[in-house]
Amino acid sequence: MITGGAFQGKTRYTVENLHINGLVNGADCDFTNIKNINGYHILVRRLMENGIDPIAYTERFCRENPDSTVIIDEIGCGIIPMEKEERQWREAVGRCGCIIAENSEKVVRMVCGIPVFIKGGAE
Repeated sequence: MITGGAFQGKTRYTVENLHINGLVNGADCDFTNIKNINGYHILVRRLMENGIDPIAYTERFCRENPDSTVIIDEIGCGIIPMEKEERQWREAVGRCGCIIAENSEKVVRMVCGIPVFIKGGAE
């Protein structure tokens, strides 16, 4: 799992250091047959818009894809949105992130292009 704020170098780190190519985009990928995904937070929004429980989806995804790489933006910092749907999405992304982190061998947080190893270590 690679996490961090927007534009912090998550994708670049994943491609250059983990040598993961073929990332699907959470904005337009199919809901099935996903292995390595960039933008899981966007996938969560799409799941919710389609009436799919993102928590159950994420639990199943982790069970079925134990060797996947997931890039997910941290979206829980900052001003709390006024719109109920935005708060629900933010909550769901946080919960999904916790599930992914719990099931991951490594969790890396990118800050200004620098990897901070939260779980597991540097290779």
